[in-house]
Amino acid sequence: MKRLILHGTLVNEANKFDGSVIVEDSKITKIVEGNTVPNASFDEVIDASGCFVLPGVIDDHVHFREPGLTDKADIDSESRAAAAGGVTTYFDMPNCVPQTTTLEALDEKFELAAQKSHVNYSFFFGATNDNGDLFSQLDMHRIPGIKLFMGSSTGNMLVDRREALEKIFSTATMPIMVHCEDTDIINRNMAEAKRLYGDDPKVIHHPEIRNVEACYQSTKLAVELAQKHHARLHIAHLTTAKELELITNTHSSFITCEVTPSHLYFCDRDYVSLGTRIKCNPAIKSVADRDALRQAVADGRIAVVGTDHAPHLLKQKEGGCCTAASGMPMLQFSLVTMLELVDKGVLTLERLVELMCHRPADLFQVRNRGYLREGYQADIVIVRPNTGWTVTKDVIQSRCGWSPMENHTFLWRVERTLCNGHTVYKDGIVDTNYIGQPVAFR
Repeated sequence: MKRLILHGTLVNEANKFDGSVIVEDSKITKIVEGNTVPNASFDEVIDASGCFVLPGVIDDHVHFREPGLTDKADIDSESRAAAAGGVTTYFDMPNCVPQTTTLEALDEKFELAAQKSHVNYSFFFGATNDNGDLFSQLDMHRIPGIKLFMGSSTGNMLVDRREALEKIFSTATMPIMVHCEDTDIINRNMAEAKRLYGDDPKVIHHPEIRNVEACYQSTKLAVELAQKHHARLHIAHLTTAKELELITNTHSSFITCEVTPSHLYFCDRDYVSLGTRIKCNPAIKSVADRDALRQAVADGRIAVVGTDHAPHLLKQKEGGCCTAASGMPMLQFSLVTMLELVDKGVLTLERLVELMCHRPADLFQVRNRGYLREGYQADIVIVRPNTGWTVTKDVIQSRCGWSPMENHTFLWRVERTLCNGHTVYKDGIVDTNYIGQPVAFR
């Protein structure tokens, strides 16, 4: 199949220009600048007039819940959400059931994705207190890295022994993505919150329990270990202005960080209206923290935007700080949320593409994805501005069936998503017959 995408505005590698993209089978074969229509025959012509043509989004941080937690979500449903949101590649996390902490469990997830994933995929391997000996057996061309929970979170995968942490940072030869929250600080804060507010404090107290200091102390330890062992550290979902001091002061290309659209968009004031729908770990924090994160995505201190997409059923989100599940589904609406921040002047469209497409590919050394380049896989998303639409339940692809963005009106719309040259999403419909590819690295 030979396809032509024409009359769009291409955004790629810090440039924005009118042009066309020629796709043959699964790859981009030519980028044409200007409005001249290529003199050739095509099996399909896609008119992108009035639209922006971007590389497909690479989300480095999702929880698709399969295997074992498929009442909330599974690879089929969440990869549909990815396609509908312009996400053509995802890296899934290991805190499922069984946890992805053995080679056999890792192989099982790849087998499931090969049958069910409608976009491209790979999986992090989970670190535990005692599985460091398996790291040497991991195929660095097959997975993006190792996920380490240096703090309590969903899935009970806490690594808290100093000896184990030293071994992980000293032996890992691929990126270590770390969830940083200090469990002892959180436990003390929770005890005090219960004393003050009762056995299940309201969600407005969540950022007091999982507070700035809990994040900072854990991130500080991770940075120290990475510097000591010259490990490649990627800090997941940064949430505080104070943590940014650590990133600024490292002056090192081997320590990078991610922020989520949720922590860039929401702040603690939103608990009043959205309640536990925005309860996540680490917590949504203050306006000042949110604004510091926004500045950091604009000036380059933050390298990547990833969703930490974490679906739960709404009944599992009931209660307060102790009983309501932490995590929210944001994958389908991550790109349009970030485009809204472009409209607000938080960052440029070119910078958005760097954060969501280029840099994830660079940091994890993804082969032939993340850019509009000749010879690269044709992972492409076409988005249209100035097209108001409202998030309603009927458009939500995630199995959990809700979103913190429900009833919100966006002015950007994902028109079409191409994955390996194939239109996997168009006009509100996901092609569920299409199966994506495993991602290759390094």
